[in-house]
Amino acid sequence: MNPSIQQLRVFVAVAHSRSLAEASERVHLSQPAISIALRKLEENVGGALFARTTRQLALTPEGEAFLPVAVRLLNDWNEAFEDLNDQFSKQRGKVTVAALPTLAAGLFPRVIKLFHEAYPRINLSLHDVLAEQINQMVREGRADLGLSVPPSDADDLTFEPVLEDSYVAVCPCGHPLLTQSTVAWSQLATYPFIGINRLSSSRQDIDRIMQSVGERLDILCDARQIATVGRMVAAGLGISVLPSLSFRQIAADGIEHRPLVEPTIRRELGIILSRHHPPSAASSALQQLIRHHQ
Repeated sequence: MNPSIQQLRVFVAVAHSRSLAEASERVHLSQPAISIALRKLEENVGGALFARTTRQLALTPEGEAFLPVAVRLLNDWNEAFEDLNDQFSKQRGKVTVAALPTLAAGLFPRVIKLFHEAYPRINLSLHDVLAEQINQMVREGRADLGLSVPPSDADDLTFEPVLEDSYVAVCPCGHPLLTQSTVAWSQLATYPFIGINRLSSSRQDIDRIMQSVGERLDILCDARQIATVGRMVAAGLGISVLPSLSFRQIAADGIEHRPLVEPTIRRELGIILSRHHPPSAASSALQQLIRHHQ
């Protein structure tokens, strides 16, 4: 049978004080209880740890050798529970988030600020990646949560809606489409178009909607970054379509936007979690902030 933590505490207290009476005060046990704990410990380890004299208890050579080991074990035990308590009380820890670029730049900075103010010792790691990468990171446990569109055919993931976004037509200042209060999707086919990354969820939505209205975009070029799309439109190279949230991450000088209609598309965004990786206390706290400050 392995020694108990209580037995180790008693052994260390007696070894340091060499007195049952003083050890009794240190560990808040009666002297008979201390004697029993020492006897059981010696039975467990197979020999005497103390040489009992008329005046005090002296460590045997085996006891002397075991004392630093026992102290280290107790310190490790205490530190382990302190670390665990810190994590449950959100005093320490780490949360990794995978988010769509529009959410990483449009929603998350404010949430990060609030989270850091509330839990300054928790480290946040943010990956702004595409939807499929988000799903994979959450699925594999490389991200504690994702901020993205609803995953398709992903029974191992859950999705909680948090907010809705919409698509807008982005045009250089002075463009004819800006004379309208709204722009129909079919009108986009009339002008040179600056596309966003073909693998992004936004681009997949745009291509699907244009197909549904029976029109093809006149794509001048594709850009991987939303900020690049904005600057190309501002330079007068063409028009584009972006999520409205994306305007928090691009310079708006030289561009304006109008809501897209016929059809009006609402883009659902939210929190993605794994069914197989329970959230930590820190991750749960971050989710609560996201829900209340979207």
